[in-house]
Amino acid sequence: MTGPDPSEPLLQMALRVEQDIFLVRQRGREVAAAVGLEHQDQVRLATALSEVARDLLRTADGADVTFVLDVDARSGRPALRVDLAPVGPLPDGRYEPQSGAVARLVDMLGVVQDEGDTVVRMSRRVPAAAQALTPERLAELRAELASSAPGTALDELADQNAQLIAALDEVRTQRDELEVLNSELQETNRGVMALYNQLTAELEETNRGVVALYAELDEKSAQLRAASESKSRFLANVSHELRAPVTAIIGLGRLLADSASDPLTSEQAQQVGLIRSSASDLLTLVNELLDLAKAESGRIEPNWAEVDLRGLFGQLRGTLRALATRSAVELMVEEPPAPATVRSDEVLLAQVLRNLLHNGLKFTERGEVRLRADRRDDAWSLSVTDTGVGIPPELQERIFEEFYQVPGETRAGGTGLGLPYARRLVTLLGGTLELSSELGRGSTFTVVLPVGGA
Repeated sequence: MTGPDPSEPLLQMALRVEQDIFLVRQRGREVAAAVGLEHQDQVRLATALSEVARDLLRTADGADVTFVLDVDARSGRPALRVDLAPVGPLPDGRYEPQSGAVARLVDMLGVVQDEGDTVVRMSRRVPAAAQALTPERLAELRAELASSAPGTALDELADQNAQLIAALDEVRTQRDELEVLNSELQETNRGVMALYNQLTAELEETNRGVVALYAELDEKSAQLRAASESKSRFLANVSHELRAPVTAIIGLGRLLADSASDPLTSEQAQQVGLIRSSASDLLTLVNELLDLAKAESGRIEPNWAEVDLRGLFGQLRGTLRALATRSAVELMVEEPPAPATVRSDEVLLAQVLRNLLHNGLKFTERGEVRLRADRRDDAWSLSVTDTGVGIPPELQERIFEEFYQVPGETRAGGTGLGLPYARRLVTLLGGTLELSSELGRGSTFTVVLPVGGA
């Protein structure tokens, strides 16, 4: 719809004598009907206009009345605006309608300053379903309003009486309907009160059971928290106590195999190698248990800083290349796109990515393990993709459970603690760890981190 031109009035008229009040009311209703206001809104605007006109005729010796099609600032919809410029000064420069109900008949009523003049302004929004008010249509309305002859005060009084009678009939009908509704409501209330009393008794009985249940749940929750704390302390204590003797076993095995020590037979060398290998596996398990216990107890606090992903990827490329012992598996670390920075903890992030890359190399027989980074709006997506055997859909959440390993893959070693620990660290860094996998085609682990940190 083309916007209306507020600079050109639809109709102008003068309010100077009592007779003009009827004319202002009549013409106001005609203009409201012309722009598409509904019948009730026409009556409301005309009533408000006659009340304000009567006040201004008494207090300011009349006014110049202008009807303009404007645009409502709040809704952006067309609105019929009526400006009443008082002939004489308003008391204290303000206007208060004698009837407080007048302001409720229109969308806006107040005193404004228009080009230095004090104007009493009211407006009513035009419904959206009204005919499109194009400039051509507005020109037609101005011509119609200018050519139409105003009725007499007697005609306007007769119309007003007819409207009042119709309103009284409607009120009488509504009163009769209200009486019927009140009778039905009283009957309903009696039934509701009886039902309410019954429900109240049942609710009180239920509440007693709920209170008892909540007390039992609180007790169970306290026991569960105590058991969880005990488990974390047990894991931490046992891991800490086991680390020293396991490290000593590894050291003793290294001394026995050292060329400076007494030479060992081939059988002894093989047994010492098995001891060292088993001790190393046990030390890995102990370290993972200790890390997991720290994460569960909330003792890990990230050291937030700007992390350069290029430097981090270069470090991972150098330290993990030696783990790609299978000639048929290639480790690929792509260069992150610039600017390759994220606010995170470099040590914890490196630990997560190293764990994912190590898992990929461990469970991939041929093909490649690839690390890449992508910037998506305000987040980094760090993905580790392998061409291994893949993980069945029903097990893709279970691998994040502690000590769980995919059946048939235990030959590759491991404790089943790496992925649960990695997900806890990623959560601590304010991100998510997601998995996408397909049997026979490999897996993709994706770490999504906000650029600005948690």
